[in-house]
Amino acid sequence: MRRFLKFVGAIVVLLVLALGGAFISLYKDAETPAHPVGFAAVIVQDADDRPLVVGIWYPTDSMARRSLIGMSMQQVSGGGNVAGRGLPLIVISHGNYGLLSSHSDTALALASAGFVVAAVTHTGDNAKDQGYVGTPRWLIDRQRHIHRVLDYMLNDWPAHAQIDPERVGMFGFSAGGFTTLVSIGGVPDLARIGSHCKEQPEFACALWKQLPSASVPESTWIHDPRIKAAVIVAPGFGFAFEPDGLSHVTAAVQLWNGADDINVPYATNEAIVRRLLPTPPDYHAVAGAAHFSFLAPCPSWLPLPVCKDSGGFDRMAFHRNFNRDVIAFFQDKLARK
Repeated sequence: MRRFLKFVGAIVVLLVLALGGAFISLYKDAETPAHPVGFAAVIVQDADDRPLVVGIWYPTDSMARRSLIGMSMQQVSGGGNVAGRGLPLIVISHGNYGLLSSHSDTALALASAGFVVAAVTHTGDNAKDQGYVGTPRWLIDRQRHIHRVLDYMLNDWPAHAQIDPERVGMFGFSAGGFTTLVSIGGVPDLARIGSHCKEQPEFACALWKQLPSASVPESTWIHDPRIKAAVIVAPGFGFAFEPDGLSHVTAAVQLWNGADDINVPYATNEAIVRRLLPTPPDYHAVAGAAHFSFLAPCPSWLPLPVCKDSGGFDRMAFHRNFNRDVIAFFQDKLARK
């Protein structure tokens, strides 16, 4: 027994040392924006479901300190004042099983460049709660979440008067890319998901508990004309917009895909979106990038599948260029008139 207790004690000590080393590594490698950024987590009421958790990054002139946001340590001012007026707003929709922190580095970079950024954790489709995944609610509810977050940011957020309601953009990844396409006017046909997945199954097909066999009324989908520009990254279910489900999109679009993305194949997703958009998007194909390469860079010691990039792909270096291009696109398309 004494020997066993010594063994357990040694394991506990090793775990404490490992966790301590991980925290020290995070602390040392904290992301520091070029210009001061504030951060706040808020609760936004959703009359049709549970409250939404939203992370907000914004320009500030308050003193910053290191804060752990998701898996990243960032130099931000928790609850600091909002600096500036007429600020553009970007809302972020994460992918399947994601969180509001999934694109924290992009949110930080945008806020450093003068944007207010609101990233929502989607109810029923996040890392802690997958209750709606594989049901129609999985895709239908997401647009309502975005609509509610925009209502909150433009009407109820304490600093809402400092936002320019005419300068609103959206960033969406994977299932969040689908969410973005619908939010800017796209009308998908859920019945196409069922038929496509039976004939040509891909990664997202395996997530359905029962494949949709019927369409839903067009009025089911919530569009938000306040969104004037969108960055859409590796969108899922692009084939659901055939044959003309994107014909009413008027927002400017920047479209990204990874050349090595096997989760969201180009031919049945981005290629269709590119063809169906009325105005050709600002398109970027990233050599060597896989699906999860667009997520915020992970701490080097974290052995999660979403943190791994193959073939020597440097996610950190790529994101510096990616964030720069995303910022430039929004600055151009949401410029003051």
